[in-house]
Amino acid sequence: MDTQVADTLPGSLIDGRYRIRGRVARGGMATVYTATDERLDRTVALKIIHPAPSPEAQGRTTGFVDRFADEAKTIARLTHPNVVAVYDQGIHADRPYLVMEYVRGRTLRDVLSERHRLNPDEALAIIEQMLAAIAAAHRAGLVHRDVKPENVLVAEAPTGGAANLVDSVVKVADFGLAQAVEASADDAQANQLMATIAYVAPELVTDGHADPRTDVYSAGIVLFEMLTGRVPYDGQRPVEVAWQHVRQDVPAPSTLVPGLPTALDDLVIRATRRDPGARPADAGALLIQAQAAREGLGNPNTHTTVLRRVTERPPVSDPTMVVAAVQPAQRPAWARLPEEAPRGGRRRAVDNESVRSRLAPLPRRLMGEQRGRLAVAAVVVMLGLIAAVGGWWVGVGRFTEAPELVSLDQAAAEAQAKRAGLILRYADPRHDDQVPKDAVLSQDPASASRILKGGTITLTLSLGPEQFEVPDVVGKEFELASTDLTEAGLEVIKGSTSYHNSLPEGMVVATDPEAGTEVKPGHEVTVTLSKGRAPISVPNLVGKPLDEARSVLNQLGLVLVEPPTVKESDKPKNEVIGQSPADGAGVEKGAEVSLEVSQGPPQVVVPRVIGMPCQQAKQMLEGQSFPVAVQFNQNGTVRFQTPGENSQVPPGTQITLGCL
Repeated sequence: MDTQVADTLPGSLIDGRYRIRGRVARGGMATVYTATDERLDRTVALKIIHPAPSPEAQGRTTGFVDRFADEAKTIARLTHPNVVAVYDQGIHADRPYLVMEYVRGRTLRDVLSERHRLNPDEALAIIEQMLAAIAAAHRAGLVHRDVKPENVLVAEAPTGGAANLVDSVVKVADFGLAQAVEASADDAQANQLMATIAYVAPELVTDGHADPRTDVYSAGIVLFEMLTGRVPYDGQRPVEVAWQHVRQDVPAPSTLVPGLPTALDDLVIRATRRDPGARPADAGALLIQAQAAREGLGNPNTHTTVLRRVTERPPVSDPTMVVAAVQPAQRPAWARLPEEAPRGGRRRAVDNESVRSRLAPLPRRLMGEQRGRLAVAAVVVMLGLIAAVGGWWVGVGRFTEAPELVSLDQAAAEAQAKRAGLILRYADPRHDDQVPKDAVLSQDPASASRILKGGTITLTLSLGPEQFEVPDVVGKEFELASTDLTEAGLEVIKGSTSYHNSLPEGMVVATDPEAGTEVKPGHEVTVTLSKGRAPISVPNLVGKPLDEARSVLNQLGLVLVEPPTVKESDKPKNEVIGQSPADGAGVEKGAEVSLEVSQGPPQVVVPRVIGMPCQQAKQMLEGQSFPVAVQFNQNGTVRFQTPGENSQVPPGTQITLGCL
């Protein structure tokens, strides 16, 4: 049974200023409360980040707080009517919080839950305001990373009307929050995707990369959902949904809602292309396309129709749906871009002749007074200076000189370009026999050329000398081996032949250079072929006396390498203890065979026992592994010994004692 812990924050005073009144919502990363700023006497929204899920993550709180504070400062600089303003940030009980503008309204998720889907003019009105907010963030260097209906607030319109969403004020929240939380993720969360699966861009799934085009993709999915009432992909597990974004194209909305204008299909498809490079560059570029689509829908010459619902949320194929012309409402004045003229507004007619008659005496009045002449001269001089400075800037001032980057390694080239304030791009690398790998092979523009300050230099890096690896062709027939070597860019030379115990005649025995060696293109590879098994098998000579081994070799027509190698061994002297080639190897008549023979066991020194009691002497010699033979009186005294004292004999030599 799960236990739900009561929320103790309502009623609390945060930092002596913010009195929490109640909880608004709880999400995956934070909980949002309404609060009263008792210093300014205004209602605000207070978002408190959830505590770290593990002791390890709690140990990194200081670093996260710093990153969170930096993100809050960046967000606070976003001054745009469609961005939820950030007023303050701080720490409460080791948990970072943001103080934000309180928006009286509901989320786009709430709207979609109630309405299921929106009319095209309403969807375009909302997406335009969303894109205007996101474009402001993109211009400030921020990427939202989590664009979804839950982060879009739909407030009451300034006119007070709430029935038509076209007149509603849309505000986007949580800029940078996903990035700040992701940067603080512990090891257990490092592989988790800090984005909502239904709206995640393919590049976030495959390599975790996010840029303005990532937000463009998510905004396209939100527009798809507003038009169709559903997201394009669904699955039993989040990972299945995520990989559908990577492997499938988002369908046109009209495939689910027949009759939607083609312009809306094109807008969604352009925003949700899987290749980021094929999407609009940022939210500002998509905003221009959305505005063009909206103007096209409002054109009376455009005979575009859409299906509007007669009953509440019928299926897409419900026959009770009727066709009505799309007439998007005029964009409200508060949402109109500065460059847009009011539609249908009256223009004041200007009497050109009257204007000219009023302006005609002006030159005479100016030039008739000294003050006027001085003013005209000053204006002329100022205009001349502005023209001169402008000409210098256009022709010279905005340019700098491209540095010399050729032959530098990649790290050094990047450091020098950074010092010069230039951006580097890389072309496809090429092989070069003279320039080492990862060094700059060429640059465009060339060194000492004029380049715009902050401009881009394209570098081509070297892959180093082109190398081919000699393929392994041992055991193949010559024709097949020759084909493999030629296809590898190498030149084949047919070399000598030699006997081989296992490879039939005509098979490759060896190559020079050996397989796996890296060589330049066109390098010569010499191939040695097998003559088959040799006619004579080398006998096993180990354990035979040297003379016997010599006789066996003579009988087979083989030659013993003289003198044989003598090595220490406990084997008897001149016994064969090694041979080359090994027994069973195939050789031809006259082949040489090398032998290793024993020089015999090492010699030991016979101690002196003369004068010792016979039994005592016998016991001592046997203790040193000498067999002892006693002559005459076993209980007597040793009078002589054979071998004599200090003689060097092989171990185990019998000692004879003469006792009297």
